[in-house]
Amino acid sequence: MKMLAVYDIAETKRLNRVAKILKDYGVRVQYSKFEIDPVRSSAFTVLQERINEVIDPEVDGVKFIPLCRRCLATIEIIGCGTYVDPDAEYYIL
Repeated sequence: MKMLAVYDIAETKRLNRVAKILKDYGVRVQYSKFEIDPVRSSAFTVLQERINEVIDPEVDGVKFIPLCRRCLATIEIIGCGTYVDPDAEYYIL
Protein backbone atom coordinates (compact mmCIF):
# COMPACT_ATOMS: atom_id res chain seq x y z
CA MET A 1 0.00 0.00 0.00
CA LYS A 2 1.26 3.44 -0.87
CA MET A 3 1.82 5.90 1.96
CA LEU A 4 2.47 9.56 2.45
CA ALA A 5 5.55 10.10 4.61
CA VAL A 6 5.75 13.53 6.22
CA TYR A 7 8.46 14.67 8.56
CA ASP A 8 9.68 17.50 10.74
CA ILE A 9 13.34 17.11 11.60
CA ALA A 10 15.06 19.68 13.83
CA GLU A 11 18.63 19.37 12.53
CA THR A 12 19.76 19.68 8.90
CA LYS A 13 22.12 16.70 8.88
CA ARG A 14 19.40 14.35 10.22
CA LEU A 15 16.83 15.90 7.86
CA ASN A 16 19.03 15.13 4.86
CA ARG A 17 19.60 11.56 6.05
CA VAL A 18 15.85 10.97 6.52
CA ALA A 19 15.13 12.39 3.05
CA LYS A 20 17.79 10.12 1.54
CA ILE A 21 16.24 7.07 3.22
CA LEU A 22 12.72 7.97 2.05
CA LYS A 23 14.01 8.54 -1.49
CA ASP A 24 14.96 4.84 -1.51
CA TYR A 25 11.26 3.99 -1.11
CA GLY A 26 9.45 6.55 -3.23
CA VAL A 27 9.19 10.02 -4.73
CA ARG A 28 9.49 13.43 -3.08
CA VAL A 29 6.29 15.37 -3.73
CA GLN A 30 7.08 18.39 -1.55
CA TYR A 31 10.05 19.46 0.56
CA SER A 32 9.17 17.32 3.59
CA LYS A 33 6.75 14.86 1.98
CA PHE A 34 7.29 11.64 0.06
CA GLU A 35 4.86 9.27 -1.59
CA ILE A 36 6.32 5.87 -0.77
CA ASP A 37 5.46 2.29 -1.57
CA PRO A 38 7.31 -0.12 0.70
CA VAL A 39 5.79 -3.05 -1.27
CA ARG A 40 5.48 -5.41 1.71
CA SER A 41 5.32 -5.13 5.49
CA SER A 42 8.90 -6.41 5.93
CA ALA A 43 10.20 -3.53 3.78
CA PHE A 44 8.16 -1.08 5.86
CA THR A 45 9.67 -2.53 9.03
CA VAL A 46 13.16 -2.01 7.58
CA LEU A 47 12.21 1.57 6.63
CA GLN A 48 11.02 2.26 10.19
CA GLU A 49 14.23 0.82 11.64
CA ARG A 50 16.37 2.94 9.32
CA ILE A 51 14.45 6.09 10.29
CA ASN A 52 14.69 5.25 14.02
CA GLU A 53 18.48 4.98 13.73
CA VAL A 54 18.67 8.56 12.41
CA ILE A 55 16.09 10.67 14.22
CA ASP A 56 16.09 12.12 17.72
CA PRO A 57 12.60 11.16 18.94
CA GLU A 58 12.64 14.00 21.47
CA VAL A 59 12.61 16.67 18.74
CA ASP A 60 12.04 14.92 15.37
CA GLY A 61 8.93 13.29 13.96
CA VAL A 62 7.99 11.17 10.96
CA LYS A 63 4.39 10.21 10.13
CA PHE A 64 3.30 7.51 7.69
CA ILE A 65 -0.22 8.02 6.35
CA PRO A 66 -1.74 5.14 4.34
CA LEU A 67 -3.10 6.10 0.91
CA CYS A 68 -5.75 3.77 -0.46
CA ARG A 69 -6.18 3.39 -4.21
CA ARG A 70 -9.44 5.38 -4.10
CA CYS A 71 -7.73 8.18 -2.18
CA LEU A 72 -4.90 8.31 -4.71
CA ALA A 73 -7.40 8.57 -7.56
CA THR A 74 -8.98 11.67 -5.99
CA ILE A 75 -5.82 13.68 -5.32
CA GLU A 76 -6.17 17.27 -6.52
CA ILE A 77 -3.26 19.65 -6.96
CA ILE A 78 -3.59 23.42 -7.04
CA GLY A 79 -0.57 25.27 -8.36
CA CYS A 80 2.73 23.52 -8.88
CA GLY A 81 2.97 20.01 -7.60
CA THR A 82 3.88 16.49 -8.49
CA TYR A 83 1.28 13.84 -9.24
CA VAL A 84 2.42 10.27 -8.85
CA ASP A 85 0.51 7.70 -10.89
CA PRO A 86 -1.34 5.38 -8.46
CA ASP A 87 -0.65 2.46 -10.81
CA ALA A 88 3.08 3.12 -10.98
CA GLU A 89 5.35 0.53 -9.42
CA TYR A 90 8.49 1.25 -7.42
CA TYR A 91 11.35 -1.16 -7.09
CA ILE A 92 13.87 -1.21 -4.30
CA LEU A 93 17.26 -2.14 -5.73
